[in-house]
Amino acid sequence: MSPVKSFLVTVSFVFILALSAFPQENWQIRRGDGAGDLISVFFTSSSTGWIAGDEGYLAETRDGGNSWRKRSLSTAANINEIYFRNDDNGYLVAGRKMFVTDDGGRNWKEALIVNPDEFRDGIPEFLSIRFNSKKQGFIVGSIIDRKDDDVVIGSLVLRTDDGGENWTRIPVPAKVELFHLDFDGKSRGWIVGDKGTILSTKDNGETWDIQESGTKEVLYNVDFRDENDGYVVGTNGLIIRTEDGGSNWLRVASPVTSTLFRVDFADDKNGWIVGARGSILRTDDKGNTWRLESSNTTNHLYGLFVNRSYGFSVGKDGIILGFKK
Repeated sequence: MSPVKSFLVTVSFVFILALSAFPQENWQIRRGDGAGDLISVFFTSSSTGWIAGDEGYLAETRDGGNSWRKRSLSTAANINEIYFRNDDNGYLVAGRKMFVTDDGGRNWKEALIVNPDEFRDGIPEFLSIRFNSKKQGFIVGSIIDRKDDDVVIGSLVLRTDDGGENWTRIPVPAKVELFHLDFDGKSRGWIVGDKGTILSTKDNGETWDIQESGTKEVLYNVDFRDENDGYVVGTNGLIIRTEDGGSNWLRVASPVTSTLFRVDFADDKNGWIVGARGSILRTDDKGNTWRLESSNTTNHLYGLFVNRSYGFSVGKDGIILGFKK
């Protein structure tokens, strides 16, 4: 074999190895347009899932995302997050309302969280909800100025200890908009928000402390794999990670400069991020490095749900993307 052919064979072999080491998920557009923006997506099984977004839009699939059926909900507020703690028990927050289901989404009912009149300092806005046990759950968001709904005047953290029947406001050392929270087990939790804010608890949410994020960017989403390994994304392509529960946060190189809205890991090594202009980022080394994947869209992607077998993302103008292995 000539030296040139030998070189080409070697290069080709290395290239093939590189491709096999960095597999591309085949993200496909499942729906290109719909009723306004979609903000959140959540699946309870490979066949059953939910999408939600602008003006109270809620829809379900029972066939793995091949078709979607709109469900009626008594609100015109934007649904900011939908979340299930098991196959039957689900929650969604929209504006200053929360809706719950105990039959897998067949029926939804409004749950009274707080009387807005109790908030003399402003109007509550719910943005994210998580349960860390059967009875204990949290809602985070902000307090909006009654005279100007574009002005945030305080942070909001609510906790329930009876499965959502009653909620209590928890004081936190912040006055910014809080966008998302995540728990590892029952005791350890993290909240992220505006101006680089990260709050952490070690006592089931009784008290919250500020962690130094090293940035003033808006932080939109947090995902912890265990009590040590966590990931946060935000504006200007920001990705930060911790290996010690948030005692130290380190910035990770990002292949984009656009805003990143959601991060989700399928297992300890494999994770995805979605964001503005159709950005989809992928890691298979615990978030040390990230690379772009093709999304076939320039629509902003706001919501993300992934596991080892399939994934879905939703966004601007009702777009739905999905992949299956």
